[in-house]
Amino acid sequence: MKNLRTAALCVSISLYSLSSVAQTGDIPINEPNLNKPKLFQNLPDIIPVKMNNITVLMGAEVGRPVSLSLSDATVFQFEGIIVSSVSKYENTIQSIVIRSTNFPGATLTVSRITDDTGNISYIGRMLSMQHGDMFELKNENSQFLLVKRKFYDLVNE
Repeated sequence: MKNLRTAALCVSISLYSLSSVAQTGDIPINEPNLNKPKLFQNLPDIIPVKMNNITVLMGAEVGRPVSLSLSDATVFQFEGIIVSSVSKYENTIQSIVIRSTNFPGATLTVSRITDDTGNISYIGRMLSMQHGDMFELKNENSQFLLVKRKFYDLVNE
């Protein structure tokens, strides 16, 4: 009889815990908004980039207005204001963030990373959280390119 009461108590506790998990386990899930407007729809899918124009700005003061000609191949002018310029670990990592004035809501972020042997690599993105497209900086065959991507290919909300 004692074993029966113990078993009944264990079953009732298990059922109670399962029902409470089912009620509180409803975690709100953010569904991606695939209908976000496109900010860069008038630009080509691939834009060759002259990195010299960007690297000159590494270490520039915050608040400085910027007008960048990112490419020779297309007439693409990126205008904005430097909102962050950081150098870490004895200049092995340098980053700059520019808030665009001609693409509302967009920011251009570029980081230059120097490894122990002196090799330099770049990573970067140009995106707006309110829009469905973005550009990612890629290095293909020693040529830097801004490649258009869908926002939700890289960002999970």
